[in-house]
Amino acid sequence: MRNDQNNKNAATHGGVDSTYAWTRLWLGLLLATIGGVGMWTSVVALPVVQAEFGVARADASLAYTMTMFGFGAGTIVLGRMTDRFGIIPPVLVGILCLVLGYSAAASAHTLWLYSVAHGLLVGFGSSATFSPMLADMSHWFARRRGMAVAIIASGNYLAGTLWPPVVQHFIETSGWRPTFFGIASFCAVTMLPLVLAFRRRAPEQDAAVASTNDAAARSRPLGMTPAALQNLLVVAGVCCCVAMSMPQVHLVAYCGDLGYGAARGAQMLSLLLGCGIVSRLVFGWISDRIGGLRTLLIGSGMQCFALLLFLPFNGLSSLFVISALFGLFQGGIVPSYAMIIREYFSPREAGARIGVVLTATMMGMALGGWMSGVIFDLTGSYRMAFLNGVAWNLVNMAIALALLVRSKRAGPKAIAAA
Repeated sequence: MRNDQNNKNAATHGGVDSTYAWTRLWLGLLLATIGGVGMWTSVVALPVVQAEFGVARADASLAYTMTMFGFGAGTIVLGRMTDRFGIIPPVLVGILCLVLGYSAAASAHTLWLYSVAHGLLVGFGSSATFSPMLADMSHWFARRRGMAVAIIASGNYLAGTLWPPVVQHFIETSGWRPTFFGIASFCAVTMLPLVLAFRRRAPEQDAAVASTNDAAARSRPLGMTPAALQNLLVVAGVCCCVAMSMPQVHLVAYCGDLGYGAARGAQMLSLLLGCGIVSRLVFGWISDRIGGLRTLLIGSGMQCFALLLFLPFNGLSSLFVISALFGLFQGGIVPSYAMIIREYFSPREAGARIGVVLTATMMGMALGGWMSGVIFDLTGSYRMAFLNGVAWNLVNMAIALALLVRSKRAGPKAIAAA
């Protein structure tokens, strides 16, 4: 009776699945939406930056590639920092990097300096509101962990829904350099006050679970070593995001090439990412019921189908429909990796392991964004770039299917260990 009362009090006053946990989650979503600006500005600014510096499309895509590399490095470094010190220090580092990065990019007079500012500062800083926040929120939920992870991961897509039209508007009316200075100021003014809401550390209940799960972390999840499973998830993350990057990185430029204009492309990108928010919430609900592996396989298969639709259809209305479908189909893929890690690894390692796998997804986005630009420069169209994305997607599906088969063979012991 006393334990039941204690659990009830914890749920009310600040424990796992508590009212405070949900409040923290929604504030985290707001913080992730603001900090997620770093993922999308180089995409929207790609045409004007290419024109100003007089470079090829692949060269202009370098800033996005550098952003993804910086984002990937940040997920590992700041993820480990989260495991050790909590969420506030990495978020403060992220805010500082965003402010300095946008200021440096706005002042750059060469493409190289512009790209380095995105990689070392903008991408690194933006990562503080993604992987570290996913790890932090996963400690505050048990019954609705899949939904919580999906909600906080939606901040990335919510940022992609809100920021591109805003950035495109100010680029057209004020120029991209003043726009970048404005973003730096906005991040400083809005993000710093939000940090105060995250002073409380993860609940003791989750720390206790972590200690009892240390033996499981040293076992053989899915009949393989933890390192082997981690490496397979890394490869899968690269493959799915090479495919995912083709529409997300080049949709604005693609619409410009077709004669629809960059503004239409920004609208399609916003629609795609808005539908991605819905997708992440739905897949979060699904993953709470069927697990991360099945969610990964379903999302990957649906993404591949949507990517194929870009090949026969390039009309304006068709592209809007396909962009919406692509967002609806692929939004649940990346959060499923966090669920898989929490299912098969120790909670003590959540920040670091989630950081490594999500870094792989960012590397996939970076590689895919650059690769698609190179393919465009070589062929003069994006058709082969779409086919390249399909091929990488099929590899991801094969890995997800293989892991799912191993999970069924492993039986109840592997599930209990996880």
